[in-house]
Amino acid sequence: MSDDEGGICGTCGLPQDLCVCETIAQEEARITVTVERRKWGRLTTVIEGFDKNIELGDLATKLKGKLACGGAAKHGHIELQGDHRGVISDVLAKMGFPEEMVQIDWTFQSRGRR
Repeated sequence: MSDDEGGICGTCGLPQDLCVCETIAQEEARITVTVERRKWGRLTTVIEGFDKNIELGDLATKLKGKLACGGAAKHGHIELQGDHRGVISDVLAKMGFPEEMVQIDWTFQSRGRR
């Protein structure tokens, strides 16, 4: 049996089906939410501060589905098209992240990360 298919987790030492690494990482994450104004005035919500144990690609897919927007997981953060600061805290709380650990920046950054 390989480690990917029901083996032992290298981090917590539990079987893969009982692994709690991602749950612990969600509870300890200090998430910051900012909005950047990109090319042609488009707004992009940037969510940072996730632990390395959290699968950003899967989380980005779930957020895009719940918020009905486009986006991507890049370089350790998630980018979502549009301004979602008003609802992102509630959405992340329903996904298991503590609401008090989500920090929302209500100012705009004039330039993107390009």
